[in-house]
Amino acid sequence: MSGSWGCPHELKGLCSKVNNLPCDPGMKGCVLYGRFVFANEEKNVRLRQKQARSDGNGASRDAGAGDDTEE
Repeated sequence: MSGSWGCPHELKGLCSKVNNLPCDPGMKGCVLYGRFVFANEEKNVRLRQKQARSDGNGASRDAGAGDDTEE
């Protein structure tokens, strides 16, 4: 049984989506960029930014809701 994944944008080791650069899953411009956690922490920067932004927005929304209900 095979557990591999093949990218439809990879042709002969090059990414047709990102200027025919060598395929590097998770590189900026890749369909996987910022959507998945990679073993290489350098590729997780965008994901961490998105998580920090959503954590910050959730906290401010909760605080705002509390202010409206108290008045």
